[in-house]
Amino acid sequence: MSYLVLARKWRPQTFADLIGQEHVSQTLKNAIDGGRVAHAFLFTGARGVGKTSSARILAKALNCDAGPAAEPCNACPTCKEITDGNSVDVFEIDGASNTGVDDIRELRDTIKYLPSRSRFKIFIIDEVHMLSTNAFNALLKTLEEPPPHVKFIFATTEPHKVPVTILSRCQRFDFKRISLPMIVARLRYIVDREEITISDASLAVVARKGDGSMRDSLSTLDQVLAFCGANVADDDVVTLLGVVDRRLLHETVSAVFARDTVAVLDIVKRVDAYGANMRNFCQELIECFRHLLILQAAGDVSDLLDVSEGELAELRAQAKAVTLIDLQRQLTLLLKAENDMAHSSFPRLIMEMALIKMATLVPVVPVDDLIARLKVLEGKTGGVVASSSPVWDSGPSRQAGQAPSVPKPQQPQQPPPKTPAPTPPGAAADAARPARPAGEKDWEGFVDFVKGKKQRLASQLNDARPLMVSSTRLEIGFPSGVYWGNLSQGEGLDELKNFAAAFFGEGISVKVTAASAGGGDVPLSLAEKKSLDITTRQKQMREEAETHPVVSAALEIFGGRLEEVEELKGSDS
Repeated sequence: MSYLVLARKWRPQTFADLIGQEHVSQTLKNAIDGGRVAHAFLFTGARGVGKTSSARILAKALNCDAGPAAEPCNACPTCKEITDGNSVDVFEIDGASNTGVDDIRELRDTIKYLPSRSRFKIFIIDEVHMLSTNAFNALLKTLEEPPPHVKFIFATTEPHKVPVTILSRCQRFDFKRISLPMIVARLRYIVDREEITISDASLAVVARKGDGSMRDSLSTLDQVLAFCGANVADDDVVTLLGVVDRRLLHETVSAVFARDTVAVLDIVKRVDAYGANMRNFCQELIECFRHLLILQAAGDVSDLLDVSEGELAELRAQAKAVTLIDLQRQLTLLLKAENDMAHSSFPRLIMEMALIKMATLVPVVPVDDLIARLKVLEGKTGGVVASSSPVWDSGPSRQAGQAPSVPKPQQPQQPPPKTPAPTPPGAAADAARPARPAGEKDWEGFVDFVKGKKQRLASQLNDARPLMVSSTRLEIGFPSGVYWGNLSQGEGLDELKNFAAAFFGEGISVKVTAASAGGGDVPLSLAEKKSLDITTRQKQMREEAETHPVVSAALEIFGGRLEEVEELKGSDS
């Protein structure tokens, strides 16, 4: 006798056998009991979750000799024929093989005849999304108004590929992925009746390999039994399926939380020695940290976690040893490492680097806590704000047996010393240099006047020093290194005289000479004055910042130094 695989041997035969699809089975049973069975159904969902099995059960329930009944008897000839797949009135059609319009036309010709022995003629079309557009169009009218003795049941894993015109003519049922505890419970039920010895931990590994599919889980269990026989060892399951032992994942988590870099490197070595794929190990570790994150963020919400009860208890204990913000940072490092492995030839190195970073992450002080301390130092709030988390000490850790350091008693907070009112920009510069000549304002006005007429000439005059400015005489000098020859003769000088006559009046004499720097009686050019003002203001702002109590406290808290001082735009101080 040929061997019948577990997925076929233990295929659900009643709605009660459907695992994890109670919303579907209950709706269909109520429809049969109430006589409100639609003429077309669409079952959608992932592979191996019970779509085709539900279609067969529904066909048996409708055609059962004792029915229509909410549950088929599975004893009458009609139920047995449907179970064996040789009923003349229940047609199972593979949509992937019968995609053409001719196949649908043949189906339409069959529909008009009454069933041979059963109550209904039932057409089950699997992977219906594979039908061609013409085939769907040929089915539209028949699907909308079929004969009363015909029922359609469509199944698909990709409902978005089914035309809307078909969807609107069907009752749609979405099948869920089956949770891991439900798969483990069903596998336990099956192995107990098959008289197989296997632990719950191994069943959880098999169920996790199935990824929410009961058929995939049973196929994996078949593979394990072929390798191990009736007595299954945990190590054999891990070796055969090429998955990472869950105990190793929890050891990794514990080593990261204990900040043990030697242990995490040893774990990566063991994973590599097992021959496990390093990226798969990283993905499973990401899932493990996700579980911890959910437990830390949402409390004990077991329905959000696809884990067994034993593993859930261990996760709860580990989640108590870490904060939510640290879990987020560690999970971010893992996600980056998993992405980098897809494009790297050194997955082990990437995994080692990620785990070392996770194990040596510096605890952070909440930003709100730092802001509150700064406000206290600034005098905006009264009293002392207690820290909500310990401040990281980058110095040497305390040795075993060493007495902990006793904090110094806190001194009463002194009000911050009053800082002198800031000096307006340029005031210090004006006080530092000698008084300007009487005609200096006239010189600035003259340069502004020229700027409005000819920008290029004004930029040259910015570098000129006003040696004499009066209503009858204008003498300017240029420092060495500045080109001014075009203004001392020819058209340049004539143009300068014209502007001077327009500003100061007719009859003014203009002279352009060289003026050496360093003389105390030689006035500064406008460009030199501006540069001196900026330098003096920067020096003044830096002195004010260095003596400001809030800045000093911030530098002490963050362990920084003052690099640059910048004046806020629109600030009065």
